[in-house]
Amino acid sequence: MEQAILEAKKGIEAGHGGPFGCVIENKGKIIGVGHNRVLIDHDPTSHGEIVAIRDACKQLQSHDLQGCNLYTTAEPCPMCLGACLWANIDKIYYGCNRFDTENIGFRDNVFYEFLERQKDESSKKLLCVDHEDCLKLFAYYKSLEHKLY
Repeated sequence: MEQAILEAKKGIEAGHGGPFGCVIENKGKIIGVGHNRVLIDHDPTSHGEIVAIRDACKQLQSHDLQGCNLYTTAEPCPMCLGACLWANIDKIYYGCNRFDTENIGFRDNVFYEFLERQKDESSKKLLCVDHEDCLKLFAYYKSLEHKLY
């Protein structure tokens, strides 16, 4: 966690974004590092965890980070948690929780509230359309020889 905190400070001092630093380790060796780069990259997905996952994947030449642990200064937002799960990261260790993050002005809670609002038809933002056509696309993909990931 000490390295994640140092990475976060590096990003803060460079003006890259919020106090979010992350490291990924495998067998005691750091293989991926990242800090929030939302402001410098003009990219709302450039969170510390995402940057560190991309770095670790490049280092390992793999999209599978099974056997790796992630250390981050704050509880991963839903996007970052999803990325951790897709990457097969074994354990996620975080410092501050989502309520601590909200207390310094970040809006992670809006995503949890969004999921609750989806139960109300009048405020739905997530809508299913052209299901049959997309099912045909999926069937086509499934019929091809390919590697699942």
